[in-house]
Amino acid sequence: MSTTKTLALVGYGKMGQLIEQLAPQHGFDVRLRLDEYNNAGGGGITASAFSEIDVGIEFSTPATAPENLSRLASMGVQAVAGTTGWLEHLPEVTEAVNRAGTGLVWSPNFSVGVAVFRKITGLAAELLRDETAYGAWAWEIHHDAKKDAPSGTLLHLVETMKQQGYSRNIDVSSNRAGKHPGTHEIGFDSAA
Repeated sequence: MSTTKTLALVGYGKMGQLIEQLAPQHGFDVRLRLDEYNNAGGGGITASAFSEIDVGIEFSTPATAPENLSRLASMGVQAVAGTTGWLEHLPEVTEAVNRAGTGLVWSPNFSVGVAVFRKITGLAAELLRDETAYGAWAWEIHHDAKKDAPSGTLLHLVETMKQQGYSRNIDVSSNRAGKHPGTHEIGFDSAA
């Protein structure tokens, strides 16, 4: 019996190609690659195409991710999603996943560094939530091909601040230029 898990890449841009490159080193076999051409309108997500797929890795676009994830769930396929910019549809996708009894792992950023940064951001927001002399900002820069602005990562950081009780305005800004891989900055400032 093989322990190799089979993957379908739903979205074959930079992240999909990187996942394909790294998959064999971690015991995964990429069996299917779907992109904007062979998955137009979700047409590539069929029962026959996914009959031997263990997990669908969704890195497409904000416009197509919700339907892709719902289709995967309806076929009983577990999913991992890294696409950002579609969170207003998360309740419907979650309902589809629950109804199908499948699983979904979603994150705006799977980086360990960003997970640590999120914890630090939350702690800072908690410590400064009652210090009204302090204002806060959230800023990022990414390459000009990044589709969402602000990114899901930045929005997740801002949401973390709010969850920790920072209720004042948080100025959020984004830049898209050149080939910059991505920088996120959270700041607090006061006159003191």
